[in-house]
Amino acid sequence: MSEELTRLQRWRLVLGEEADGTCGSPSGAALEMDRALAALYDADGPGGLGKRTAGKGRGAPTVVRWLGDIRQYFPASVVQVMQRDALQRLNLNEMLLQPEMLEAVQPDVHLVASLVSLSRVIPAGTKDTARRVVQSVVDQLMKRLEEPLRSAVTGAIDRSVRNRRPRHSEIDWHRTIRANLRHWQPELRTVVPETLIGHGRKSRRPQREIILCIDQSGSMAASVVYSSIFGAVLASLPAVATKLVVFDTEVVDLSDQLDDPVELLFGVQLGGGTDIGRAVAYCQSQIRDPRNTIFVLISDLIEGGVEQRLLQRAAEMVEAGVQCVALLALSDEGAPSYDHQLAAKLAGLGVPSFACTPDAFPGLMAAAIRREDVAGWAAQQGLVASRAVKTP
Repeated sequence: MSEELTRLQRWRLVLGEEADGTCGSPSGAALEMDRALAALYDADGPGGLGKRTAGKGRGAPTVVRWLGDIRQYFPASVVQVMQRDALQRLNLNEMLLQPEMLEAVQPDVHLVASLVSLSRVIPAGTKDTARRVVQSVVDQLMKRLEEPLRSAVTGAIDRSVRNRRPRHSEIDWHRTIRANLRHWQPELRTVVPETLIGHGRKSRRPQREIILCIDQSGSMAASVVYSSIFGAVLASLPAVATKLVVFDTEVVDLSDQLDDPVELLFGVQLGGGTDIGRAVAYCQSQIRDPRNTIFVLISDLIEGGVEQRLLQRAAEMVEAGVQCVALLALSDEGAPSYDHQLAAKLAGLGVPSFACTPDAFPGLMAAAIRREDVAGWAAQQGLVASRAVKTP
């Protein structure tokens, strides 16, 4: 197959049947791909999924076959997009309650979010399958994200305090050698250190307290999944004490479930209203050592409660020495729709507000632990923070 013909067939797949005259009719594998695309994006057509899923039970086998087809003809990243479009366009959430559907789908963060939102209505016969799907995604994310976060946090903790009388195991050899280069002994071909520089001594108690406060409204679904993974990793580090709180109009502390992120996710109830001020007030009550506490609010800041109460609580925490950050999203997609004015008001109080990708989150935590300017760090990473405005 020539390169030109391949390009024409790709355009034909993008433009649909109306482009047969200019791009030619697809054949072979391209024809099967075209049928799979038409089934979703021309769902009410002759071979579309729309009519076949009108009766949910009768449509399930057809959808399962379609899911198998798209996995055969498209790469995983495209499959995930098509699955997401199918859920949104054809309202297939009810079909996710069937084990054969879950066995056929390509697991990803958005599928986990859908299952979490349905967790209260998943029938007994499907729960084990749903849990396996969620577990597979959690394992993938742990493999990708655990070590970068663990290394960033422990490295920042170890280097946040220096001491001049270190034990042998605590010596920072790179800094010690640089500080003693003037004591180079040519005849011995070595440096005789006059001053030893060491990492901070390990404490038996946590050196930082981290509170993740997560908005569980529907728009924050992917952020909830990633936050749960990061919370579980942080909770496994003895150098930090971690709390994880989720909220809508109610506030639920899930800190005691951080050892099992799958169980934690099934404890989340996506959707509902939002009272950020109430959640922040609860988190404020849990702070024991303000100057060693990092508070991360993960929310689109669409406040359904009293905005002034939220701003007052945020100002009190900043004044007490808490390092506060507002993440408008913790996801791969970037910033969602959010309240720009409230984000700017928080920035004016010293609470930088920006969207953060999962891959950037370890760097954010390291910067916060080292007490760096987080807004400046975000700017260096290309994460655009909201501009500060004065609050009334």
